[in-house]
Amino acid sequence: MARVYATSAQYQAYTGDIPPADIAVRLGRASKFLDSQVFRLCGYEVDEDGMPTNALVLAAFADACCAQVEWGVDVGDVTGAAAAGWGTVTIGSATLSRSVTATSGDAAPGRQIAPAVWDALRSPDLTPDVLYVGLVVT
Repeated sequence: MARVYATSAQYQAYTGDIPPADIAVRLGRASKFLDSQVFRLCGYEVDEDGMPTNALVLAAFADACCAQVEWGVDVGDVTGAAAAGWGTVTIGSATLSRSVTATSGDAAPGRQIAPAVWDALRSPDLTPDVLYVGLVVT
């Protein structure tokens, strides 16, 4: 079963906004995305379901998920598909071009890690004994 690190109420408290109707889906996607891109590279204690056991780590993961969802809303790409395949974009007098065949969904803004995710994980309260970011184990 997929882990979901934040609730609708936590999203509302984090952003100050009323959550969209599909907030559970968005938080689930953000949790899965951050699991694969960030959390799997961190060291922390977990329970039998794989959830962090430390309250500070759990709160940081919830904030990180809320930040990721908010980022998708802010950049206008909640699924990570908005920028996939664009060839030429013009904004005012600026024009950007790239090969349509050389792009992937990973280049989309919604597939980028929100800067506020790192803010949540770099809290001074998250000492290396409860969360180690960048852990590599062989």
